[in-house]
This record gives sequence, structure tokens and C-alpha cells, in this order.
Amino acid sequence: MTEQPTSYERPQGADPAEARGALLRTPDSPGSSALPVQARAEGASSGPGTATPCGQGQDGKGTQPPVGKGKEPPVNGPEHSQPAAAEAGAHRPRPAPEGIPPQPGAEQERSPGGQDRRTGRGLPPGRPMPMRRDGDRLRFVGAATRRIARGLDLDEIVMGLCRATVPTFSDAILVYLRDPLPVGDERPTGPVVLRLRRTDRIPEERDTDEVLLPPAFEPEPDASALAELSSLTTELCEVRPGGALNEVLRGVRPVFADAPAARAALPELLGDGGDALVPSGQHAILAPLRGRRRVIGAALFLRRPERLAFEADDLLVAAQLATHSALGIDKAVLYGREAYIADELQRTMLPETLPRPTGVRLASRYLPAAETARVGGDWYDAIPLPGSRVALVVGDVMGHSMTSAAIMGQLRTTAQTLANLDLPPQEVLHHLDEQAQRLGTDRMATCLYAVYDPVTHRITIANAGHPPPVLLHLGGRAEVLRVPPGAPIGVGGVDFEAVELDAPAGATLLLYTDGLVESRLRDVWTGIEQLREKLAATARLTGPDHPPPLEALCDEVLDMLGPGDRDDDIALLAARFDGIAPSDVAYWRLDPEETAPGQARRLARRALARWDLEDLTDSVELLVSEVVTNAVRYTSRPVTLRLLRTDVLRCEVGDDVPQLPRLRQARADDEGGRGLFLVNKLARRWGATRLSNGKVVWFELNRG
Repeated sequence: MTEQPTSYERPQGADPAEARGALLRTPDSPGSSALPVQARAEGASSGPGTATPCGQGQDGKGTQPPVGKGKEPPVNGPEHSQPAAAEAGAHRPRPAPEGIPPQPGAEQERSPGGQDRRTGRGLPPGRPMPMRRDGDRLRFVGAATRRIARGLDLDEIVMGLCRATVPTFSDAILVYLRDPLPVGDERPTGPVVLRLRRTDRIPEERDTDEVLLPPAFEPEPDASALAELSSLTTELCEVRPGGALNEVLRGVRPVFADAPAARAALPELLGDGGDALVPSGQHAILAPLRGRRRVIGAALFLRRPERLAFEADDLLVAAQLATHSALGIDKAVLYGREAYIADELQRTMLPETLPRPTGVRLASRYLPAAETARVGGDWYDAIPLPGSRVALVVGDVMGHSMTSAAIMGQLRTTAQTLANLDLPPQEVLHHLDEQAQRLGTDRMATCLYAVYDPVTHRITIANAGHPPPVLLHLGGRAEVLRVPPGAPIGVGGVDFEAVELDAPAGATLLLYTDGLVESRLRDVWTGIEQLREKLAATARLTGPDHPPPLEALCDEVLDMLGPGDRDDDIALLAARFDGIAPSDVAYWRLDPEETAPGQARRLARRALARWDLEDLTDSVELLVSEVVTNAVRYTSRPVTLRLLRTDVLRCEVGDDVPQLPRLRQARADDEGGRGLFLVNKLARRWGATRLSNGKVVWFELNRG
């Protein structure tokens, strides 16, 4: 059995929510129906080339017998009318409503005169047969619930309910949901509030220049008409404890609108003007939407007064639709919460912002494997190191699940801790390998760790089974760096090797995960070659003297992905090497003697004079003297002093003592302990970093 959409659909290019999602029409005059009637007004002429509305006699006079006199008023109007040139008395059957299987034996239910054998009423040609048998209802419920179950998010499920019921089961529907919707087992506090989530109805045909237009070519309603319709019902409704609406919702079972409980509940649900929407008799059903543990909303099914009223068996149909919709909404809310948790987990696992270290500019991108798998094991990081250096890290844990993301977070934290110890890249990978083995026997990951020094314009790289980086030179040449691949992290018992390479100013280093270059359609080395060619082609667009902007370069790299190339997460980190010019660096080695502080002051004064920074001389001399004095007091080897002129003036003093100095409040009778207090007061910022062979104390001053 082929399932089709279950309701009236607009042609391609039209928005089905605009006309179908409008609220119901209010009666303009006494005796008019509350719901829009699609038939053309009485007295419309028909002639050659025009359609004859359903229910007109063959003489074209447009007379309609009243309801209950042998014929039923027209329901679908010109949508089902036939051309005048058609053979008289021959009616072209309307296709079965989409998604509802053809009803076997439906033609036998009609008499030769076009009447329903059960009721004796006339059936307009092309109108869908009313569901009079249990088999019809079962087929409808099966098709409708399949359509509702196809939805994944909240809007899809609510729209599926509306499209499945209109016009096959009802002429209009209003869906109310709790605001906010409870998630899982949480117990909401405060009053129960229902919000009108969506409405749907059969579109009303329009008459333009005496020509009946089918619904597919219906003009769009203007904004003022929609605003008038929307004013008929209230958007929010508070369910009062002990009220009539509360009792109906607690009863769970659908009820006819003419039942005493429903008559008292509908004004509370629809508001003051909502009574005009509900026709009299059993032409409306109020169905509570109950999820797994609580009522989460209500649905109101409406039929026009001229249509057959709902029957007792239709309450069972409404109950099935309400149950499947409520369970689907419950699952959609839970799925939305899971997606939110996954997004938050991935967001917190990755750097919120990249640092701005001296001499290098950074840009990054991250793409999950798919919308349904938003977490993964790919990560990137940029960690400032002592001496204006920066560590660049990219890694990939096997899989893209919550477990992979959790392992990735632990490895990333470990890498940050090891980087703060200023360990060599190969030592960092060795400790990461040990950490992965402690996490489990099957915790495998690849990682590439690089340290860039903007003063020496060199980069040191160690690799653990990761794709090699690509270096884009200033002239436009893209080079795949030859780095020993090494074994993945988690294998254990292997050594990692580091290589030191030139990092010229203006060059761009691209670190990435295998999701960028490997897929089911290409192997990893083919993808790396395509990446290299893409980088070279992008660099040629900006010329040999100007490197491409980093952000635009990252976007261009991601554009190389084809429709079938997204099999894995993608992490991308681009680093533009600006470096620090040798003329902006001053470096000295001082013997650990009592004369070292005075010598440091003289050297710093000369460097500031050469850089035209004499206004900083007093502050620099004072702070350099305090830091060098503290270093000479405890060390037995030469002390290093380095000044860097960038956007700020940075001073670094290094020694071989691993203990880090701490800021403390000196007492009035203390002879020392005020050096770091002065540094903290005068410097823009300062810090101390432990190295593998000692420590570095640094401070920065604004250049004015």
C-alpha cells in the first residue's frame, strides 16, 4: 500500500502554512456557518468555459434542496466542479484524499441517482465519501498515524496531525500545547498554560472576475484578513484548577462539543470570541493530548454544519490521533533536550574563543558529522606558552558519540596541563598516550602537537597517527609537511619523534582532522592532495605578496566538501605566522652576582632609548630590578633577560629555580616581599610559568 500525504496540498512554490494555517472564519451574519464554506455564492452564472458548482442542477439554475430533503449541501464547491463541455450526468471522480486508501465498495454505496443508500442524501460529485465503516476508519487511522510518526521535531509532528485530519476527518483543527512543555520526568511548577500552537482549515475558494478559481490558484489572503481571524481566539489560556477545562483534560477521553462538560470548557479554551467558531450539534470534538505521564495539550476538531456530524466511532478516531500525536510530541521534546545537551557538551569541549598570542593569528572551524550526531571526538586548541610561543593542537578520538566527546574532553584537558609545564611536543604525546591507556583499552585517538616560536620563526611538530599539516607559503605554494606519522594515542609502548621546521613570516599552517580529507568517495591521500590544490588556488586569488584572509581561507577549505563527503566530524585550525622581527627583540644573559640588577637596568634603558620608549624607562627599570634581584638571590646559574616590542612591551626573566613566586602582603617590619607587589601594581599584567628546566617571570606594560 502506497502512503500519500493525507490532506490538501498546495503546488510547489506556495507556502502551505500561510493559507491553511489561518484561524477559522467568524460568521458575518446570522445563520451563516462558523466555518468557511467553499461553495460559490448562489446566483453565480455558469456558461461555456465556466465550472458548474457541485449541487447545481443540470439546468444550471443553481437551486439547492435544503438539508434533509434528499440532498446534502455542497461542501467542496468549485474544487470538484466539472467543465461545461463534459458529458452531461458524467462526473469525474475525485482522487482519494492523499494518504487515505481508496475505500473499497464506495461506489456501491451510491444509488444510480447519486444518493447515499444509507442516508438518502445526495453526495456532491468528487466529494470524499464519509467514513461510514470500521474498515474506512482503520485505514484512515493507519495512514494518519504513520504520517504523524514521520515527524522528528515538534513542529513536524503538529503539522502532521493537521495535514492528516484536514480535510479527510475534519474541516478545521486547532492544536493547543502546554507552555512550556514539560520534559521527561520533570515536574513543572506554576499554573498550567495552554498556547495555541497551530491551526489548519480547508482553504476558502475565491471568485475573481466572475471566474471560479480552484484552490491551487487561490490568491493569498491579505494581512488584515488574517489579523481579523486571529482575533477570534486567545493565544494563551490558563487552565484553572477545578475548572471545566481542567476536568475535561483530566478525563483524557475526547468528548463532543455539545456535551455539558465541553460546553463549559470551550469558552475557557477559546476565549470570549471563540463560541462563534464551534458549530452546534456533534460537529466538534475536543480531544485532550496526553503524553506518557501528563496532559500536554488539547486538539479541537471542527466540521461545518452542512457536513455529516461526527459519530460515536469518530471519538475513537480522535482518541487515536490525539494519543499518537501526544506521544510523538513527548518524544520530540526529549529529543530536543538531548540535542541541546549534545550541543552544550560539544560547545564546552571546544575553545569558546581563540587566544591572541604575539606573532600569530588564528582561525578555526568545527562541523559535526550530521545534524543527528552533533557530538564527536574531534578537537582543536591554541595554548599560549612562555616566551611568546604558542602550542597548536588538533586531535581526533574514534567515533562521534557522547563517549567520544567525554574522552576528547579528558585528553584536551591533559594536553593543556602538559603544555603549561612547557614539555617538548614528543613528551606531551607520550603522556597523552599514557592517559588514554588509563581511560580504557579501546580508547584510541590521533593527535598533532606543534609549538611555534615567533622570535626564532621556527615550529616544532610531533605527530601521533594524524594527517600531516599543510603549510601555505606567502608566494602561493602549498606544501604538505613531512612529519613522522607515529602511532595513534592509546596504542602504548611507542616513542614519538619531533621535527623542527622553518615557519617564515606570512606563511599559514593548516591543521585538520581526517573528516576533511577522507570519505567513502576518496581516500585520505587523495583528499590531502585536493586540499593542497585548494589552498594554492585560493592563494593565487590574492596575489603573491598578500596572503588570503584567514576566515575566508577556512570557508574556502570547507567548500571543497561535496554532498557525499560528510562522513565524520571536521575540526580545522589555521595559524598565520607573523613572527616578531629581530629588531624588536633584545636578549641578554646575566651572571648571578650582586651587580646583575644594576646591569639589567642599564641594558633595559638603552633598549628603550633605541625603540623610542623613553617614557617607560622609570617603570621598566624599577620592575626589572625587582624581578632580577629575586632571581639572582636563589639561582646559581646565569639569568636571562629578554625584552619584546610588539603591541605591548613585554619583559621576561628566566632562571633555573622551579619554585614559582607568590604575591603576598608584606608586614610593616619586613625588609623584603614588596617586589611582586610593585609588579602587580604597575604592570598591565604579569605571571610566572614553570619550565622543564626552571621558570620564567614576565610582565607587560602598555606602550602609551
